[in-house]
Amino acid sequence: MFTGLIQDVGRISRLAKHGTEAEISVTTALPSSEIGESIAINGVCLSVTKLESGGFTAFASTETLAVTGLGKATSGTGVNLERALRVGDPVGGHFVAGHVDATVSLQSRTRLQEAERWRIAMPADGSLKSQLASKGSVALDGVSLTINEVSSDWFEVMVIPITLEHTTFCDMHVGTMLNLETDVLAKYVAGQLKRGTADGGTVDMNLLRRTGFVR
Repeated sequence: MFTGLIQDVGRISRLAKHGTEAEISVTTALPSSEIGESIAINGVCLSVTKLESGGFTAFASTETLAVTGLGKATSGTGVNLERALRVGDPVGGHFVAGHVDATVSLQSRTRLQEAERWRIAMPADGSLKSQLASKGSVALDGVSLTINEVSSDWFEVMVIPITLEHTTFCDMHVGTMLNLETDVLAKYVAGQLKRGTADGGTVDMNLLRRTGFVR
């Protein structure tokens, strides 16, 4: 589990593909990792398999390369890094699992004084729209962000100066593909609304009012 607060911008030093799988070596200023440790690379939770001077190597499965942007990464690519949470660590962003739902494109960057408003394309099949809400949380390339507005085919986030400075976002351009992970709580709520209740009914506002969840 992660928080979406990036600890370092590393760089892929080697990406060795073995069929539909790959080994990804990353250079970083982060303290030494441990074999088997989970680490998020651009929001993708991977396990450290080797330790190297000034970095580490992680294994990427067929599914990881197919679903995330790591499948198109190359040597020299900058990546957002975050080590997994430990008991007692502060949670300054939101809970990020490192399980990417889709890749989405950056449609526009609009400067608003020191911050920027980014418009992100919604996945074409619309499957994730129910998991995105205004003022809710979302992770893009592993960065925890707050959603400002949601439309039928896009959503917008505000990117503050410290995020632009300390993540790979400073190098993003229109058309860049980003790893998207919706909020884990939104996933459970959307799933329950889809399944309905144990007696075959549906979860709607009337049910929530009757059971005291809303007034």
